Amino acid sequence: MSIPSPAANGQPGGSLYESRIKIYPRSVTGVFARWRWVMVWITQLFFYGMPWLQWNGRQALLFDLEQRRFYVLGLVLQPQDFIYLAALLVISALALFFFTAIAGRLWCGYACPQTVYTEMFLWIERKTEGDRSARMRLDAQPWSLHKLTRKGAKQAGWIGLALLTGFTFVGFFHPIRELVPALTGPAQSPWLWFWVLFYALATYGNAGYLREQMCKYMCPYARFQSALIDMDSLVIAYDGARGERRGPRSRKSEERPAGLGDCIDCTLCVQVCPTGIDIRHGLQNECIACAACIDVCDDVMDKMGYPKGLIRYTTGNAVAQGWSVRQMLRRVWRPRVLIYGALLAVLSGAWLWSLGHRSDVDAMLIKDRGALARMVDRGAIENTYRLQVTNSREAARRFRLEVQGLPGLRIDSATTLQVEAAGSASVPLRLVLPGEIAQQHAGQSLHVQVRVVPDEARADDPALLVGAVFIVPR
Repeated sequence: MSIPSPAANGQPGGSLYESRIKIYPRSVTGVFARWRWVMVWITQLFFYGMPWLQWNGRQALLFDLEQRRFYVLGLVLQPQDFIYLAALLVISALALFFFTAIAGRLWCGYACPQTVYTEMFLWIERKTEGDRSARMRLDAQPWSLHKLTRKGAKQAGWIGLALLTGFTFVGFFHPIRELVPALTGPAQSPWLWFWVLFYALATYGNAGYLREQMCKYMCPYARFQSALIDMDSLVIAYDGARGERRGPRSRKSEERPAGLGDCIDCTLCVQVCPTGIDIRHGLQNECIACAACIDVCDDVMDKMGYPKGLIRYTTGNAVAQGWSVRQMLRRVWRPRVLIYGALLAVLSGAWLWSLGHRSDVDAMLIKDRGALARMVDRGAIENTYRLQVTNSREAARRFRLEVQGLPGLRIDSATTLQVEAAGSASVPLRLVLPGEIAQQHAGQSLHVQVRVVPDEARADDPALLVGAVFIVPR
């Protein structure tokens, strides 16, 4: 059996891969374009501004990996609080499922970093090289001083924004007010330079060059969104019954040509699409729901004197069965959405309650494996442990140590412990059981508790109980 060559299948040069056709998105104005820019401003004001916000004399949002402390406004989270981050990721996934089931890829179209930064890089590109047709002409021209100046201005803007983004991102993990001295001072850190340049390069490459390829080939969301939406999910759709048959016509003509629908086949919906698809072919994986095609089509319909909504947010059932808006919205709240919503509400409530009732003191008691138990004076039995106490308050605290659970058991080491602000401290802890009581429990493993009591003794500072096993040898 012979295998046909790639050239025989119409692929020039024997290549098995289709070469990328560069996309030149056209600028667009309208309701959804304004909403996209609102989300750009909201997300970037948070991203670029949050590291500079101060709280109690330190950075309000800081994930200090070196000190293993995470500051979130008034909260100080320690490594053992990682469960809250894991729960937050689960809640975020459920939120994604919930909103996708209702209205498709809203995240992709308005808040995804890839979309936001591509929008910002495109704005710089349009300001330096012009809109779609001007950029296409510029790329087709031979190199000249004019072309070099425009391309250089664009690259300068891109590199500046990318470096600012990389610097700010690292500022969430290293105090941003100390970042410039750490990068330029005599004791500059090469690792800080590496991460700033790494994230700057990632922003520059993804938003400047990869763009729609990230959404079409690398993002997994496009692949599993089909499992999250159904015929009652709001998506961007072209009304084929109203638009077909397509055909150009004069805007001055008072009557449309016979047999033609509302679509004048201007292809503007394709020209504004950042992923280069034709929405008139139906919903596709590459569609990121940015709604640019809706804005430009509504503008064309206005100029032609036709009703808006040839391309609109709607559902598959609404288009197929000609439902009204009320009928369509009634089907949005279906069992799938209600289940996602209920799970999201319950988990979010439990997460917030747990975070609000989280103790700012944590303790861990570790048995000394080198000496499980030993006999000391007058037959008394001693067990040795190491107690570690973590203080999540931003003030130093002193704790008293007590033991309970077994009559006569006492602490034969330091009974107080000083822990610095948002820090940890550990001490050896020796528990001793008198000989006459130890004889009654020979050969047993007894459960006892160590009480870690804050010296402030406030009502909202209950003692922390840490369980331990006290071994009495035969």
